[in-house]
Amino acid sequence: MLKILTGPTAIGKSSVAIQIARQAGVELVSADSMQIYRGMDIGTAKPSLETRREIPHHLIDILDPWEAYSAGRYVQDAAEIVWEPESEGKKSLVVGGTALYIKALVAGLFKGPEADWGIRQELEGVAREKGVHYLHGVLAEVDPTSAQQIQKGDLRRVVRALEVYQKTGHPISSLQQEWGMRHSNAEFGMRSSGFNSAIRNPHSTFRMVILSLDRRELYQRIEERVERMFQEGLVEEVRRLMAHPLGLGRQAREALGYAEVTEYLEGKTTLLEAKELIKRNTRRFAKRQMTWFRSFTGAVWLEIKKEGPEEAAKRAMEILYP
Repeated sequence: MLKILTGPTAIGKSSVAIQIARQAGVELVSADSMQIYRGMDIGTAKPSLETRREIPHHLIDILDPWEAYSAGRYVQDAAEIVWEPESEGKKSLVVGGTALYIKALVAGLFKGPEADWGIRQELEGVAREKGVHYLHGVLAEVDPTSAQQIQKGDLRRVVRALEVYQKTGHPISSLQQEWGMRHSNAEFGMRSSGFNSAIRNPHSTFRMVILSLDRRELYQRIEERVERMFQEGLVEEVRRLMAHPLGLGRQAREALGYAEVTEYLEGKTTLLEAKELIKRNTRRFAKRQMTWFRSFTGAVWLEIKKEGPEEAAKRAMEILYP
């Protein structure tokens, strides 16, 4: 049975998962789209090497920061780790906050057309000239359903929706609806029949715990995390990554913290502005994560209040391992 621990950024998922791993003897499988990159340690709050030597962690440091990765590849990689060791008596816990990865694991993955970088660059150029809100208005004309679901400032999703429409002639919302009807048995909380073909056990059930916290307390943790990242050398880390001949790829460059510090190093903002932007963007990201998580029907929400990771782990284990 698939076990998942998730929650918004900075809530303390890793600390809770480590306590669970120690008590339940499980290996941890990351569901973090940026911890996959080598050298991106401080800005992703990656577990320390010492911790990873103590407790097996998977899908961390598997790519260089100039390489691309996808949710489809994540499902394939995670499948080999999650299911194959079961025959050997090993147990695993998926932990992370990349909601798309988690949704792909438990409900399968909508397979739209391949990325068309020509179309994307053209649309991004329009956004730079007229603003992302203008693009969102274009989307509202051709796909009002998606426009209602996508925030006006979410450039990546707006561009993807318009890209799919240009390539297929159909709104992405209608394609997703057709996919959802074909995979209706894969809804959260039910037996999942929507796994992609790489999953070894396509009829496994799962248990999911979503950590939650009072919004003011969460935002305070975000503030503290950002300050700590700068104290630990985030700017130097980004400078080192940028100095590599291959630099940061498109995905890595857009990561929270790295995008803002890159703009600072390129002289587009001040250091203080970069720090404040990271705090603001992280708060917004946490809000979007919570919107994703609320769609995970059947998951159990666990409010951790101000307790330590040991107590939170104890309560999470009662749900994950009854």
